Parts: sequence; structure tokens; C-alpha cells
Amino acid sequence: MPTSKTVRPVQASPRPGPVSNSLAASRLGMWSIIFFTVAAAAPETVVGGGAVSGFAVSGVNGIPVGYLAVAVVLGLFAVGYVTMARHVENAGAFYAYIAKGLGRTPGTAAGGVAVLAYTMVQISLVGGFGVGAADFLRQVGGPGLPWWLFAGVGLGLVGLLGMLRIDVNGRVLGVLLLAEIAVILFYDLAFITDPAEPGVSLTTLNPAQLGTGAAGVILVIAFTGFIGFENSTVLAEEARDSRTVSRATYLSLFVIGGLYGLSTWALTVATGPDQIVAKAGEHSTQLMFALAADRLPAGLVTVGSALYVTSLFAGMLSFHHVCARYFFALGREGIGPRALAITSSRTSAPIAGSAAQSVLTVLVVGLFAMTGWDPVTYLFFWGASAGALGVLILVTATSLAVVGYFLRIPAPGHGIWRTLLAPSMAALVLGGILVLTVRSFGTVLGVAPGDPAAWMLPGAYLVVVLGGLTWGSVLRARYPESYERIGMGARSVTIARSEERMDGE
Repeated sequence: MPTSKTVRPVQASPRPGPVSNSLAASRLGMWSIIFFTVAAAAPETVVGGGAVSGFAVSGVNGIPVGYLAVAVVLGLFAVGYVTMARHVENAGAFYAYIAKGLGRTPGTAAGGVAVLAYTMVQISLVGGFGVGAADFLRQVGGPGLPWWLFAGVGLGLVGLLGMLRIDVNGRVLGVLLLAEIAVILFYDLAFITDPAEPGVSLTTLNPAQLGTGAAGVILVIAFTGFIGFENSTVLAEEARDSRTVSRATYLSLFVIGGLYGLSTWALTVATGPDQIVAKAGEHSTQLMFALAADRLPAGLVTVGSALYVTSLFAGMLSFHHVCARYFFALGREGIGPRALAITSSRTSAPIAGSAAQSVLTVLVVGLFAMTGWDPVTYLFFWGASAGALGVLILVTATSLAVVGYFLRIPAPGHGIWRTLLAPSMAALVLGGILVLTVRSFGTVLGVAPGDPAAWMLPGAYLVVVLGGLTWGSVLRARYPESYERIGMGARSVTIARSEERMDGE
């Protein structure tokens, strides 16, 4: 078992111990980062699960244009985001950016929001994986086993992979991702070439959909599909260079936005724009495969169903890495328990953060298994929607942080567009989307007006923000050394060790 001396070494040892406080440097290239980023978005999960659930729950058919609109907005956000990535390398990306741009105390609050948001997304994917795997086994003639059994197996495998080298996981994600994208595109072609009445229609891609009262619902459901695009900067400490991160971010947004817009539109072509809501309600997450079964050989439908399960697994694995690295970053810089900063000296994986994330997921999945709550509605869809709200809060705050950072620390080489204009415009648009999201969150969840869930889930972030601001103030007043390390990334370890040597003299 690692001791406190192992976690906070006073001096370098000529032979590395079983743990350390640093991640692997220069291990990820552009394509590995893209695989992590797009796999976190889980394309087949979003198209076949999230979007279909969105059609059914919200009752609106304009979700395809929402994906394209959100891709444009996030492309604008990415201009300042990747520019700041050249100045801030930290595994707790959003938290670190907000700490650098808006102050250490707001950064502490952002760290709490990030952990809550990404943990909810990760746990929602575990629930979706359990249900998807159980359904697939029944589809191929297997026994009807409980969803939580598959969730536990998937969680165990993800926990094991989370302890391995990051580049090994990148290759695993790459294989799974390319296979599911190929199947999605094949399905799209089948849907478009064999449309339902009234034929190939562009109604659901009409931008006028965003001028209706359903705009907030459309945008928040679409934004949910993009959670994970920002993971490129979470991996910045392990990337080969900052340009690798920039290219990966832009390409990931292009792939995600284009694929989601095309594929959800193809679903509406296969059902007819006026029937997509009813069909989604009837077939739930099996809609895409039911439509494919009417047009393609049974073998291809089975392959698609299997890849839907692996898509959920890939998303689980990718978000597990993100959560583990946020835990690691907060522990390393003294906001959370220092034990969370433990990494393996053999693989440089954040083993303590990985274990913490696994324990939290086991507790939540166990609660759902014991109570019998519906894992599709309350764990998968609600969890992902609530997590998306948290990420939207972080993205909006990060846009403001980029402006604040470059106003304090001018960077003439980047230009005013990258450092001021683009992030300011992104903050304005994202702020509007955030307001619409909160106002229509009950509709997103599919609950009746006045249902407590419509305000309790957003309210959880308010509680975390207030708690984070309070904790940041406590650190500033009582633990100034820890407070000064907030947002400093790998440099925080050097500073901590220098302070320990000075204390020992």
C-alpha cells in the first residue's frame, strides 16, 4: 500500500517507487487524441440512443439541425480554447482554464462542477451499456440476464484498462470507433436511398426550427451529443505538442457535427419527418435497428447492434479516463485529497483517480439495481442530460476565462480574433443556450410542469458552485500554499516539493 511519503516525496529517488505524481508525457499523437475525443462522444450511442430518446421525450423533430448549430458554436468556442491550450497544460482542463482566467476561487468551484458533470455522464454510460448488452444477448437468443450484471462486467474491464498506458487505450478506442462509424454511414445510406413518405425531406435541417419555442430543447439535446469534444485538452499533458491538441480538437468537432447531423437527419428520412417522434416513442433505442431491419440483411443489423454496445463501452472507457484525470488534477494541486494524485510509475496512469471513479460508479449502479429504478430513463437519459448541463456551464465559463486570461497576459502572436473576439462571441451565444437549457430542462427530461427534477438537477450545480467558492476561500485564508498551486498543473508538484524541502531545513 502506498504511504503518505510515497504520495508526497521530499526528494527524488534514484529508483522509482510503485507510484508517482506525473502523467505520461509526449505519448499521444493527433489521431489517438481524436479517437479518445470522438469515442467519448460515442457516435452510435448518440444517434441510436441519445437522439432517439430526445425525439421521443421532447416531442420535437428538429434535433438534426441542432447538431449542426451546436457544432458551429463550439467551433467558435474552440478558437480561444485551443489558443489558451498553448499556455495552460493541465489534466483538469476546464478547471485550470477558469482558475487562470477568472481566479483560483472560481476555479475551485469549476473543479467541483467538472467532477460532478463528468461523473454523471460516465455513470449514465455504464447504465446504458448494461441495458444495451442485456438487450443484445436476448436479441441473439441468449438468456435474459439483469442489466446490472453486464454493467458490473463492463465497469470491471474499464477499471482494468484505466490502469494501463494511455496510448494502449487509444488503440482500443480507435478500432471500436472506426467500426461503429462505418456501420452508421452504411445505415445512413440505406435510409436515404429507401425513404418513407414524403421522400427525402430537409424539413428537420431547416434553421427556422431554431427560431421556435422548442429551440432550447433542441440545443440542449444536441449539446449532449458533443460532450467529450473538449477532452483533447484534458490529454494535453500527454500529447506530443500543443499543435497536436489544436488539430485534434477541430477535426473532432468536424467529424462529430457532420456525423450527427447526417445520421439523425437520415433517421427522419427513414420514418418521415412527421413520424419520427411517434416511431421513437414506439421503438425507443431500438429504432435505428428496426429501420435497418426493414432495409438490410439480418447479419448487418446484428453487427450494428453489437457495435452499439461497444460504442457505449468506448464512451465509458473514454470518460473514465477524463474523470480519473480530473480527480488526479484536483488532488495534485491540493483542492482534493492528495492521495488522488497517485499515478503508476510503470504506466503513468492516474490509478487513484481511476479507483475513485470506479467506486462511485459501483455505488450508483448498485443503488439502481436494488431499487429497481428504470436505468434507461433515470440513469442513462437523465444522467447524460444533467451531465451535459454541467459541461455547458463549464464551456460558457471557460469562454469568459479565455478573455480574462488574455486581457491580463497579452499574447500578440495570437491576434485579437483568437484572444478576445471569438471567445467573447462564444460566451454570449453559449450563455444564451445555457439560459434556454435551464428554462426548458423539465421538457428535456420529459417531466410534467412543476416536477421537482426540473429544478433539483440544475440546483445540484448551484450547490456545488457555492460549496466550491466557500472551499476556495478557506484555502486562500488557511492554506495559502495550496491556494497558490491551483491551476498550475505539473508545476504544482515542483512547488510542493520545494516547500517541503524548505520546511525540512
